[in-house]
Amino acid sequence: MTFELQSTACDASNDSPPLPATESAPAGYFRKYRKFRSKFLDRERDVIVYLPPRYGVERKRRYPVLYFNDGQNLFDGATSYVPGRDWRFHLTADSLINSGAIEPLIIVGIYNTGTHRMDEYTPTRDRGVNAGGQADLYGRLIVEELKPLIDARHRTLKDLANTGLGGSSLGGLVSIYLGLKYPQVFGKLALVSPSVWWDKRRIIRMVRSLKQKPELRIWLDTGMKEGARTLRNTALMRDALIARGWVLNEDLMYLEVEGADHSETAWANRVADVLKYLFPQS
Repeated sequence: MTFELQSTACDASNDSPPLPATESAPAGYFRKYRKFRSKFLDRERDVIVYLPPRYGVERKRRYPVLYFNDGQNLFDGATSYVPGRDWRFHLTADSLINSGAIEPLIIVGIYNTGTHRMDEYTPTRDRGVNAGGQADLYGRLIVEELKPLIDARHRTLKDLANTGLGGSSLGGLVSIYLGLKYPQVFGKLALVSPSVWWDKRRIIRMVRSLKQKPELRIWLDTGMKEGARTLRNTALMRDALIARGWVLNEDLMYLEVEGADHSETAWANRVADVLKYLFPQS
């Protein structure tokens, strides 16, 4: 495992000078691990870490952590899949933390590797697209290499109740797969427009075959402009989770978003609700 570390201030707007994490300017900070290389997947990727307001001031405090796939889309329009259309994750988190709406948290954005994204974010090979099936290796990267690095270098709360995983589209698919595979690691999942369709809805069959319900708090959503098939698939996932013991509006939140399509812009508009559900102020 190798990487290069870069520290960068995270400001409260994309075009203003960086602000230090002080009481008078309580914006978060970034730490970036460049060219992170795993022994499980021989592809370099960047990892960006958002540290919440007052992280540099409250030096004895430890924080929950949310790991998020497609990390280049979260904070910076210059690196996002659609230029200029990032999730504004840090702006939303700063606002919610400063207002007391959520617990301060660390957000770890794991960049995808472009052409290998489909393989890494899927648990099985889908013959229909002739790709996929490396999610187990990607999971080992997160659980055996990245999480220990983050826990060692940052003041984290390491237990499953304070560790979340999330993503959109295929990033949502791999999140539920790894959440089910590692119930001792992840206690919160953000499944934003997950690609339930993959490999003839194999993930739904995996949920239905669970012998025991893990302690997972799950956010599951879809946009109503994503198409009838997507709506039906996501509803089937909801029903499968409920059948295995999740309780709607308790440890499972399900949302069909009016007017929302399958895009970074639509997902950015849901960040606040996701964070308030998964990391409410205690």
